[in-house]
Amino acid sequence: MALPKWTDERTDQLVNFVGDGPVSQAQVAEAADELETSTRSVSSKLRKMGFDVELASASASKSFSDEQEATLQAFVTDNSGSYTYAEIASNFEGGSFSAKSIQGKILSMELTSHVKPAPKVETVRTYTPEEEGTFVSMVNDGSFVEEIADALGKSVNSIRGKALSLLRSGEINAIPKQKETKGSSKADVLADVDVANQTVEEIADSIGKTVRGVKTMLTRRGLQCSDYNGAAKKDIG
Repeated sequence: MALPKWTDERTDQLVNFVGDGPVSQAQVAEAADELETSTRSVSSKLRKMGFDVELASASASKSFSDEQEATLQAFVTDNSGSYTYAEIASNFEGGSFSAKSIQGKILSMELTSHVKPAPKVETVRTYTPEEEGTFVSMVNDGSFVEEIADALGKSVNSIRGKALSLLRSGEINAIPKQKETKGSSKADVLADVDVANQTVEEIADSIGKTVRGVKTMLTRRGLQCSDYNGAAKKDIG
């Protein structure tokens, strides 16, 4: 079954849902459930908009003991369809795990079909027509993302997401620039990746890069993964 497309409305919902700051894998899972799409689609969309999304590999650290995992699995399957994530969290281990932590664990165990859907929250318009008019005017005047955020009382991530929507609708001609950008990390992003035994797509997902970016990196370093020979490409180049 094809995943739903990222319309302007769905994009605004996603930005409003995750808020500002780094996005955890638990938030990704929650957003995917709310918007009825995959976690991969949500992560990819957020990264394309410039959000700092936690890597799936970084969230894999074990916070549940084997006994707790077995207990949770039994609780969820024995009460299939009876509890939401929040209700499971309040009933499991005396409420020692948050709803987001429970949701992430249930997702990893592929037991989401046993969870009762939470009531849908009616989506509210995040920008008034007046705010959109101010947004477009400031972009056309060359204002920075931070300046627009301050003027409208919005987060920087919200401004970036709205700018993408307005760009697609043709109301602005370019994404506004950001004054402060993160410095490039000096850490080797491939240091903990089993490059030789993974595909380009798997590597891209694990380090938060695009497929094209990974291929460029492999070629530049002369590395080979399971479905792309960067060394050969480097020799040809």
